[in-house]
Amino acid sequence: MVVETKSVEETREIGRRVGAVARAGTVLALVGELGAGKTQFVKGLALGVGVSDPNLITSPTFVLMNTYEGRVPIRHYDLYRIQGAELGSLGFYDFRESSVQVLEWGEKAGDLGDHLRVTFEITGESSRCLHLQPAGPSSEELLRTLNLSS
Repeated sequence: MVVETKSVEETREIGRRVGAVARAGTVLALVGELGAGKTQFVKGLALGVGVSDPNLITSPTFVLMNTYEGRVPIRHYDLYRIQGAELGSLGFYDFRESSVQVLEWGEKAGDLGDHLRVTFEITGESSRCLHLQPAGPSSEELLRTLNLSS
């Protein structure tokens, strides 16, 4: 599925819609160059899962993982500086079934099993194409549940 956004707000809205249907065990691999909108998407995702203040969402480039509390916790990883083999030391496998796991630079993670890959393509100053690709039955169900046509 490909979704076009024309602004930061629209990119956040797609994230919010994903967050509204995400549940514990959901894994999202975000892929795209610097400035492509990955963190903006996570801000929207946080709204969708009920994080009270999405302005607290920042890219965890230097801390490697942030946790945000909502109806289900979000574990937000930034793999820019690490390799996928290091995910275990960050608690990825320990928290997989009890939280929504979001990995910026998700292509570096290696085998994530069932996950939704969101690839951000920059098409203009603030426009993006988001390519949503499920990899497994849970992510396929998540994608079917989304209402992105309206």
